[in-house]
Amino acid sequence: MNEKAFEDIVARLQQEVFAETRKAYGDKGFDRWRNPRYHGRMEDADSSARITGKCGDTMEIYLKFMDGRVEKASYATDGCGSSALCGSFAAEMAIGCDPDEISRIGREEILAQIGVFPAEEEHCAALAAETLQEALHRYMLREKAKDAG
Repeated sequence: MNEKAFEDIVARLQQEVFAETRKAYGDKGFDRWRNPRYHGRMEDADSSARITGKCGDTMEIYLKFMDGRVEKASYATDGCGSSALCGSFAAEMAIGCDPDEISRIGREEILAQIGVFPAEEEHCAALAAETLQEALHRYMLREKAKDAG
């Protein structure tokens, strides 16, 4: 096989993967899949949580607060593209929120924000939401201990 034929095969496969991914995640999810945001561990986080789901994926969420609201948020995962997508949207949704607002971010809210998502992958949104809520819980415990001490 010559180099041009190989390049044509690779280009065709890439277009097929892109078409399948766009169909699975919709335009908004596809854009985030291609251009990840809020990914990475945060060294100076005020709170974080790490949970491994039943599927084996591990999600980490990091929160940095300023004046009672999330100033920065990020995620890390060793999971699939669906886990990464949900972690990215969960982090984005937390930015600018106070604890009460974060407490209302669950699986359904993440899925609604993404828009189109494969039903068989919805457990990834649940994992992202659970991890976000655990990071919030740890932050609240830390704040309570500071107020008591």
